[in-house]
Amino acid sequence: MTALAGVHARRIVRAIADAADRWSNADFPPRVRLLDAIVARTGYSLPVVEYALDQIFFSLTVPSIAAVIDGELGSIDALDGFVDRTDRPRAMAAPAGRVCVISSRTTIGVAIVPAVFALCAKCDVLVKDREDGLVRAFFASLAEELDEMAVAARAETWSSEDESTNLAEFDAVVAFGRDLTITRIRERCAAHARFVGFGSKASIGYITREALADTAHARSIAEGAARDLVLYETEGCLSLHALFVERGGAVAPHEFSLMLAAAAERASVEFPPGMRDARAAARIMSARNLAAFRSAGGTGAVFSDANTSFLAVLDPPAQEPPQFLPRTLGIHSVDGPAEVADYLQRHNVPVEAVALDASRADACNMAVEIGATRITRFGELQRPPVGENHGGRSRINDYVRWVTSET
Repeated sequence: MTALAGVHARRIVRAIADAADRWSNADFPPRVRLLDAIVARTGYSLPVVEYALDQIFFSLTVPSIAAVIDGELGSIDALDGFVDRTDRPRAMAAPAGRVCVISSRTTIGVAIVPAVFALCAKCDVLVKDREDGLVRAFFASLAEELDEMAVAARAETWSSEDESTNLAEFDAVVAFGRDLTITRIRERCAAHARFVGFGSKASIGYITREALADTAHARSIAEGAARDLVLYETEGCLSLHALFVERGGAVAPHEFSLMLAAAAERASVEFPPGMRDARAAARIMSARNLAAFRSAGGTGAVFSDANTSFLAVLDPPAQEPPQFLPRTLGIHSVDGPAEVADYLQRHNVPVEAVALDASRADACNMAVEIGATRITRFGELQRPPVGENHGGRSRINDYVRWVTSET
């Protein structure tokens, strides 16, 4: 029996939403006390950290959580007992058992959403958290809302070298991190365990020539793309890592790049750059100098500001992969979506999400072809809804064990 086995699912959802509501308040003391620690761990600026916390906790409401559960399980009542199903045996969604969620190095609070849905499934959850202790502090708030959470939801600090936890004891393991880290974690899981791994991925943007027929609309897209670029220092799988702009619009790719540069400069005021180590700063400067050299020779163009708070390079060499540097973006002029698929396949870039300006069929088909699991608007890449199928996975199904009754 898990600690939450005897608690009604709706009561669990209400406790989670009430705790998240408290954390949504920027003046909530536990949140305020953690800010400096999160800034120190990630290197992100304070406004970026505040934005990340808002995105996590604003989304955890009763309607949003319940909608995901109803959508995936058919009814939240299946978590509490057997329910009728059309032309199928009655069934209930029992807890899978013990769940371990392992956080990544950079993303703020990435373990919270999977932990929340594992708790909704009435599983016992252990989160291997990072040094700032965000998940542990949130779990303390959960225990204040519902006594059983003190046993059901636990968090411990870990590093990628930590192998002290016996993962073979868990019925499901969720892991975020680099591909090598994911492989190492998977090898330590029990044969029967469900493994949900979220490795390294990138996100891209695609702008059609139709969107560039109107200058005002092009500027709006540039504003959104700039936000997608600068948030989280372009380190997350939902950051904008490459942008593809169709030729033939009223606004040419070079003119759009100028709009994007202006928007990125404004976005960098709202979300200042984080702390960069000497190696990252040197690589950015090297990329900028090389792009400027090519531009002087008549190939492409380079856009930045005096402080190099961002770097955009128009038409970098197609034979080179994305830079994957902080706030650095390659802008590729293309004639159609097929060039995007070719580029990503050539460089073996796994894609999580695609930002589009409109749902043109060939552009949407390209997003599916390259393996993306989410299509969204510019400016929304870094704001996934709680019901979004991150990595193409369900939110709660991995944490339940279906039991059918034919009697």
